[in-house]
Amino acid sequence: MEKALQEFVVEKTKELMAAESCSQEAKDAAQAWLDALGTPQEAAETKKYLQELEEDVLPIEACIAFSQSEAGIQLFGAEMAKVMGAHAQEVKAAGGKFCDCPACVAGLAILEKKDALLG
Repeated sequence: MEKALQEFVVEKTKELMAAESCSQEAKDAAQAWLDALGTPQEAAETKKYLQELEEDVLPIEACIAFSQSEAGIQLFGAEMAKVMGAHAQEVKAAGGKFCDCPACVAGLAILEKKDALLG
């Protein structure tokens, strides 16, 4: 992997892992990828990591739906779910296609490099 690409993805991976909104599964996949850098497992862990990110980076419609769902209300509380839903609606109205929480932003930046990472 090209050094500049690796540095970029490592930086975004650390941002992702530090985000409160990052799922445990994404944190685990990120750590496994970091641990595999420079090893024979790197290619396999890269594929797993990208797959996890594809599952976790929420399209804005899914973000809106989750914030309004019973699961979203239970996870965040009624007030926070309402705030999150309103924010997601604003993101959508402004043309945003994905959730703009720190984890999704970092994950999307990594996914934008998918072809180079798998290259």
